[in-house]
Amino acid sequence: MFGRRVVITGLGLISPTGNSVATGWRNVRDGVSGISVVDSFDTTEFSTKIGGIIKDFDVTDYMSKKESRKSDKFIHYGVAACTEAFEDSGLEVVEANAHRFGVIMGSGIGGIHTIEQNYEKYRTGGARRISPFFVPGSIVNMVSGQVSIKYGMSGFNLALVSACATSTHCIGLGARLIGIGDVDVVLAGGADYATTPLGIGGFCAARALSTRNDDPAAASRPWDRDRDGFVLSDGAGCLVLEDYDHAIKRGAQIYAELIGSAMTSDAYHITAPTEDGSGADLCMRMALEDASINFEDVDYVNAHGTSTPLGDLAETLAIKLTFGEHAKRLAISSTKSTTGHTLGAAGALEAIFTIMAIKEQTIPPTINIENQDPACDLDYTANTARELNLKVGLSNSFGFGGTNGTVIFKRFD
Repeated sequence: MFGRRVVITGLGLISPTGNSVATGWRNVRDGVSGISVVDSFDTTEFSTKIGGIIKDFDVTDYMSKKESRKSDKFIHYGVAACTEAFEDSGLEVVEANAHRFGVIMGSGIGGIHTIEQNYEKYRTGGARRISPFFVPGSIVNMVSGQVSIKYGMSGFNLALVSACATSTHCIGLGARLIGIGDVDVVLAGGADYATTPLGIGGFCAARALSTRNDDPAAASRPWDRDRDGFVLSDGAGCLVLEDYDHAIKRGAQIYAELIGSAMTSDAYHITAPTEDGSGADLCMRMALEDASINFEDVDYVNAHGTSTPLGDLAETLAIKLTFGEHAKRLAISSTKSTTGHTLGAAGALEAIFTIMAIKEQTIPPTINIENQDPACDLDYTANTARELNLKVGLSNSFGFGGTNGTVIFKRFD
């Protein structure tokens, strides 16, 4: 990392496997799927009828009911994840330090549900029916804005949009802004709510989603021979990134150290990865260089692993390119097998699971590997968690447009 060391002092999570870090991680570790039938609208005309929906979520735990009506669900989820993370950190914002706090929470899709609702109001009732809160209730940067206002953080509030690599990029950029001294603390991650008619419909039209509607829990099956697409999910994740000296001085709990990150572009295709994995390979190599470690130092890879035929194979090839013979000794898993794909939130969720794996010295499983694809021939921690002396974990995220992101975490001793 450039400049100052960066540690993780708080975590927050809203996911299909649970609405807290403790619950979400426990179910991921235990291989409990969060995928179910979508019941928020009539899916009769849709080829996919399943998704990773958020259950038992009460927005009034985080904002008033009146305020919640002015914003999209992705904002609700993002604010909730940031609230858990900030409270977990034990930090306090006061007038003297407010400018040393920043927020960078992105989204892959943003307020698509609010856009749908307001277009329907316009279509059926005319322009006067459009909500005055339509724009501020749907734009991507409003998670950061709301959190900044809630806690009085005046350093900056930003939002990146880079498809399914969004929150990984937010984490990497947040760490660099701490590294160069702009701030001491950054809340970083992402949020998405896309299990809507247009969200599911758009991915169905692209034939990207699994249609295993009769068995939702088995639909997300990275590296399995019978995988047929990803499962669209909702959620949010937030990490509190903090300058090492700042954290030590206040006696903070430290989950892990963020030692490296990188971003690259395939420069190849808007939706398909490079067939040989070279784009992702470059990203991992650059992250390792940023971390000043050798590839043999990595113990675990939390893979992007979406359960798509092309993506899973390309990532396997990329891991082989980066790690050589060491690839066969790596523990790899895709926690999307339990959560589904939360789009712009995925990188934050998977960074959290990587950190928890390091903390508990346990590799979460890739569930639903029943017939492993012969072309995907690495150790994907099939179906059962595994204890491991785990010091360094790497997390990958890739997105439409050919964008790649990698972050590397190290056990804090």
